[in-house]
Amino acid sequence: MDLDPSTLNRALPLRDQIYHKIRNLIVVGQLKPGEVINEVAIAEALGVSRTPVREAVKRISDEGLVKILAQTGTYVAPISRADLEEAYVIRRALETESARRAAAKFTAAASELLEDNMAAHRLAISRGRYATAIQLDDVFHRTIAEICGLPMIWRAVDISKAQMDRGRYLAIPRPGYGEQTIEQHEAIFDALKRHDAEGAARAMEHHLETSFRNTLEVAADLLD
Repeated sequence: MDLDPSTLNRALPLRDQIYHKIRNLIVVGQLKPGEVINEVAIAEALGVSRTPVREAVKRISDEGLVKILAQTGTYVAPISRADLEEAYVIRRALETESARRAAAKFTAAASELLEDNMAAHRLAISRGRYATAIQLDDVFHRTIAEICGLPMIWRAVDISKAQMDRGRYLAIPRPGYGEQTIEQHEAIFDALKRHDAEGAARAMEHHLETSFRNTLEVAADLLD
């Protein structure tokens, strides 16, 4: 488990930094479903008191990624089909509307941002840099929310999509998965360039549904 204390900025709130570290370990699969979250060991590894670790774990449990069981312990939550479906429903509702609204506000500068993103995403996939590819995928979606002028859409999506992200890290190394994502991003991008609001919304919905189905398929053996 990668818990390098040198990466902590002691001038900033520790609980937020520790939250992101532990949450990321769960999402990328370094902490697996059912694995114990040892708050004492994490605190010692990071050279901090247990308090910010406990606060971080509580926040992660509120997102459904961790189960805290009285007198038993704290564990990484299983990947739940119900949680995956809920995350998909939230993303579909918010991001189709995000794409629809972004079409009317799509500019040459926005076009360059997404073109650069897709080029970097394509390169990451070709080199097998899957963690980078997923980060670039997120930037693509976040940028569309920012273009439409509603950045809170992405904040809501980012909190709710953690369960889907766990499946995405399992799915992305599969042949053709990354390339399929890029093709679907291009379809969204083409509709945005045409200022085709309904076309952008449909392309986004298709993209999210495909991602959801792929996640269900690859995570089938892990679903609770």
